[in-house]
Amino acid sequence: MASKACWILFSALCLVVGLYPGSYFFAASNFGLRALKGSELLTDPVWNAAFYTHIALGGLALAIGWTQFVARLRLHRPGAHRLLGKVYVGAVLLSGLTGVYVGFFATGGVIAASGFVSLGIVWLYTTVSAYRLIKRRRLEEHRLMMTYSYAACFAAVTLRLWMPVLSYTLGDFIPAYRIVAWLCWLPNLGVAYLLLRRRPQERALVPS
Repeated sequence: MASKACWILFSALCLVVGLYPGSYFFAASNFGLRALKGSELLTDPVWNAAFYTHIALGGLALAIGWTQFVARLRLHRPGAHRLLGKVYVGAVLLSGLTGVYVGFFATGGVIAASGFVSLGIVWLYTTVSAYRLIKRRRLEEHRLMMTYSYAACFAAVTLRLWMPVLSYTLGDFIPAYRIVAWLCWLPNLGVAYLLLRRRPQERALVPS
């Protein structure tokens, strides 16, 4: 029961945060993090195209990526599993590339920028590696790398969990944002590593 409750919470967070970027398309131009950007950047067509591509496809990857760990879907609906996997990989490639570009303009200077750029590079590397492995039929290695890929993707969730805590503790958004640029994804990779050390029959995140 506890395992099922954790899984429900996990998938709900992925769906809610994955759908959240849609609000940027209907809100004012200075909505959310955009309120911290200068007018020159907000009117830059290249940055805007990269920003909206990153959040839209990153949200899509987060919203569907968790399904790849559902054993029942993988075993009984392999066609759907492969289709969703291809959509995830395509979304990550575009969101990751634009995320690296947007990361250079992160609020908080070089510390925050280096954190988000590093996250984008790790996300791209693990996802491309997972795709190459499945093309070579190296299934177990593919699953391991996909776990790291989604751990990086899940940074969108952990960032939003850590940010209020850090802002309240430090009393200032900017230093909190510099910390969360690294804290939102490095521990995720550590958790993924610990999960992958478990016995093969325990690696599935949900029961079949």
